[in-house]
Amino acid sequence: MKPKANPSRPSVLRSSGPKGARKQADNSVSVFVPPRSSPHTRGSASLTALSLSKGHSSLLQTARTVLRTESEAIAALGERLDASFERAVELLAAIQGRVIVTGMGKSGLVARKIAATLSSTGTPSFFLHPAEAIHGDLGMLVKGDAVLALSYSGETDEILRLLDRIKRLAIPLISMTGDRSSTLALASDVLLDVSIEKEACSLNLAPTASTTASLALGDALAIVLLERKGFREDDFAELHPGGELGKKVKRVEHLMHSGAAVPVVRPGTPMPKVMEEMSRKGFGMTTVVENGRRLVGVITDGDLRRWLQKAGNNWTRQTAGDCMSRNPSTVHRREIATRALRLMESQRITSLPVVSEHGRLEGLLHLHDCSELRRQTSEDRGLNGNLP
Repeated sequence: MKPKANPSRPSVLRSSGPKGARKQADNSVSVFVPPRSSPHTRGSASLTALSLSKGHSSLLQTARTVLRTESEAIAALGERLDASFERAVELLAAIQGRVIVTGMGKSGLVARKIAATLSSTGTPSFFLHPAEAIHGDLGMLVKGDAVLALSYSGETDEILRLLDRIKRLAIPLISMTGDRSSTLALASDVLLDVSIEKEACSLNLAPTASTTASLALGDALAIVLLERKGFREDDFAELHPGGELGKKVKRVEHLMHSGAAVPVVRPGTPMPKVMEEMSRKGFGMTTVVENGRRLVGVITDGDLRRWLQKAGNNWTRQTAGDCMSRNPSTVHRREIATRALRLMESQRITSLPVVSEHGRLEGLLHLHDCSELRRQTSEDRGLNGNLP
């Protein structure tokens, strides 16, 4: 005799899959129990993993091919450099105006970057969009300027329409193109050949290796011009007051202490007063000045300890002039702060008096004031072991 079903509890039937489920009563529940793993299913999972592994390998191989193709394009460009590059450098170094860089599409994006690099390294430059130029912005071109035009084909219509204005104003034209017989190349005063064997694109269509080659050549122009003009770290600081680069080229005057914060005594100041000044200002040293605040020496904690050992009980009768170290290391207020930091680190001192061209005390730079610069310098040395 079968037991009666309990209407308050649904019956539970096991099913090997959705298709194996039998018709149930309204209050029954069908539970799907997945079949046990078989050698066939395990093999299928292994094949899937193998397929994914091969897919990843293919992706990496493509990426390496792209990088190799672009690096080979740059290497070939370096091998082809000739007198044309030198003429371009001399032309750009001699102009009184600005370098106007122009290009359309992807070449236009590269042109923008080249213009920015030139400007930040001492060669005034800006980007001129060729399409905007033929709708009024041609007025930006004036005598004394030079034009650097980028077009791989050398037949970009928007750029060719600028040639008439360029020639009428007798503006020197330098072109970067991959076709030496193109209209742009033939109209140029200097041709820079950026031709490549092939694009890094697997379809050999998208501008990849060609734009990389143009960008690299633009960087080469900018850096050679930087050296040609004698552009220095100080000049770089003037053009980069902000950001991480701005911090690296910050000047001493931006970090130094000045006015009443600087410890100052006279050569005739009694040693008890000297020690009082050193303790009050908290720099572990004091400057010693004569009339007109001309720096004549410094007294550090180390000087003080050594002097006390020699002076014995007579120390109260001595003056700053008896204890001070003459001809201390100093720095000018317009000096790059990182140079001052290197000086303090090399001489193992913690403070540098800041003086004018005539030796007049203007402030004091402490090692703690350069803590951010020390962090950046340490990071740079970690990335590049040959930094000074």
